[in-house]
Amino acid sequence: MNNRMNFSGGPGALPASVLQQTREAIAALPETGISVLGMSHRSDWFRSVLDEAEQNLRSLLNIPDNYRVLFLQGGSSLQFSMLPMNFLRGHAVGADYLVTGYWSAKAPIEAQLEGRTHVVWDGRANGFKRLPEPAEPPFTPGAAYLHYVSNETVEGLEFAHIPGRVDVPLVCDMSSNLLGGPLDVSCYAMIYAHAQKNLGPSGVTLVIMRDDFAAQAATGLPTVLDYRTHVQYHSNYNTPPVFAIYVLMLVTRWLRDDIGGLQAMAALNRLKSEQVYAALDAHPDIYLPHAEAASRSRMNVVFSLRHGVSDADFAAAARQAGIHGLEGHRSLGGWRASLYNAIALDEAQDLADWLRQFALSQAQS
Repeated sequence: MNNRMNFSGGPGALPASVLQQTREAIAALPETGISVLGMSHRSDWFRSVLDEAEQNLRSLLNIPDNYRVLFLQGGSSLQFSMLPMNFLRGHAVGADYLVTGYWSAKAPIEAQLEGRTHVVWDGRANGFKRLPEPAEPPFTPGAAYLHYVSNETVEGLEFAHIPGRVDVPLVCDMSSNLLGGPLDVSCYAMIYAHAQKNLGPSGVTLVIMRDDFAAQAATGLPTVLDYRTHVQYHSNYNTPPVFAIYVLMLVTRWLRDDIGGLQAMAALNRLKSEQVYAALDAHPDIYLPHAEAASRSRMNVVFSLRHGVSDADFAAAARQAGIHGLEGHRSLGGWRASLYNAIALDEAQDLADWLRQFALSQAQS
């Protein structure tokens, strides 16, 4: 089986060494002799997995001591509801939202069920092709929080700055670029990310939350939807996704030991995206990148083919070359090369070379 050249937008590729360890663990964990799929979430073994996963994340991201690390379920879609349920309900001013693409547009719809929401910037008018400038949105003083998505996977947009007001708690959905490079966690009241991009397989959602923000949560919430429950029970209130958390732990080991940390990962991700964007930009008669240059994502390179270039021919040529997962999101169409952490530099280079070859073949036909 060949897992190379998988540019799927999600679930995304996993590192080869992690896949090998996972394959072995499904048969039998070296430490226990029992399949990871049958290990109890109350076992000492799983407690050690939770502890190591948290410690690896704290080390990689330099997470301050006044932040909790939680392993939840439900993906970002549940966080769109759980966040306002905890922190918007009953708030007099309401919460600010940046709508910069397909996924961030879903968040305020859920928040409106809990309280007042202010969409302070909406990129629909420009077709979600750019992100706001730092001073552009009219942020609301006294808001419960500002919510934004740091990387829009559908449109291929990534923030290069941290938006908002210093006196308003900042909440960010980093599902598709967390662990893609270093960040200053102390700028945020809460960060969350579902796993099926850079963290591991689907099934686990990571939440990093500052203590003073958690303390502001509303009362009278359903137990499992109250963040304080998961803080109290150390992410083991009800049966957690044992397998997904185990693989996440392996991914953090890989980042720490094989890659050398997030500075090294960021350098690799920059090189990968530069290679692919350069190939697209070299053939403007064939390819049309979706995002404006200043807002381009390192993780998701989104583009379409110029008029007269056949999508069917492009798809067939990609299959023949052994390239997988380039189909764009159903809401936008076109094409997307997702360059998550597990995509090696040589794979990105091979994709860039193939994009150039396809463009030349079109010019000659």
